[in-house]
Amino acid sequence: MVSDAAPSPAQDARLDKARGWLSRVSAVNDANLIPVAGDASFRRYFRVTSKSSSWVLMDAPPAKEDSRPFLDVSSRLRSAGIRAPAIVARDTDLGFILLEDFGDTLLRDALDERSASAWFPRLLALLAKLSQEVETEGLPHYDRKLLTQELELFTRWYLDRHHEIKLDCDDLETWESMCTLLLESAAEQPRVFVHRDFHSCNLMVLPTGDLGLIDFQDAVLGPLSYDFASLAWDRYITWSREQLLEWMIGYRDQVSPATDEQTWIRWCDWMGLQRNLKIVGIFSRLNYRDGKTEYLEMIPRFWEYIVDVLPRYPELGAFEAMLERLRCAP
Repeated sequence: MVSDAAPSPAQDARLDKARGWLSRVSAVNDANLIPVAGDASFRRYFRVTSKSSSWVLMDAPPAKEDSRPFLDVSSRLRSAGIRAPAIVARDTDLGFILLEDFGDTLLRDALDERSASAWFPRLLALLAKLSQEVETEGLPHYDRKLLTQELELFTRWYLDRHHEIKLDCDDLETWESMCTLLLESAAEQPRVFVHRDFHSCNLMVLPTGDLGLIDFQDAVLGPLSYDFASLAWDRYITWSREQLLEWMIGYRDQVSPATDEQTWIRWCDWMGLQRNLKIVGIFSRLNYRDGKTEYLEMIPRFWEYIVDVLPRYPELGAFEAMLERLRCAP
């Protein structure tokens, strides 16, 4: 998880400020700050080590990142008995949070086809706990407007910017009709706590063997199947359809046993489609707007997820035909 990216002068100034803050809040004057892997935001993370202790420093520049949602969701998770990093110290004005160190083992590094049968029952149980036991009052709503804004990332950044394709009136009608189907499917579902990025890079295997949850600051009140879709259509492993169906039904039996199987599978498939269209758009934006070229390499897997689900539903046939005609595969 160690990062080798060289900091900019502005980032160096942030590090100097961070060292001063750390000496005040932890009485540690000899701390060593080691960059650890960041994410797709402006946040950065450093392992802070001294002679006897180790923490993680989150650097969230106030002009770019609001750290208050992270603190709020952390409190909700820990109150529900979910392993989120303990907050050691905080200063939202400066944009620094000192966290419990969860170590370096991401679930991504432990999860593969051989170990999936051991991990997934635990992951589905954690998802059920998130959806049933975390306090949701006051969370932002994952409503039609927000879901629509996410879908628009696909047309703006992937079709328009990446492929230089502008939809004509007929194609725009096809696109909007497909979006309406996805939005209505999401609206049918119970509203629960949604992590919004529940996948193997945001889950850590702690030294105790417990699962720890990170990167949860964007949590919302949203559709029941959303976090399952985040987990199932993974960035690094493509699971078989048979395996996905087994997990879908296993999760339904825990959180919504009264929902019929066909409806539940559609909820999951279409929620996954919404999310994967959004991800293709976001990864394109990260490349063109933020200069993070490595995200383009991740698009093909999510494209395959999109084109895999479309033939399974006649209602999505017009959209499938449109994508084929536009020749917009990665």
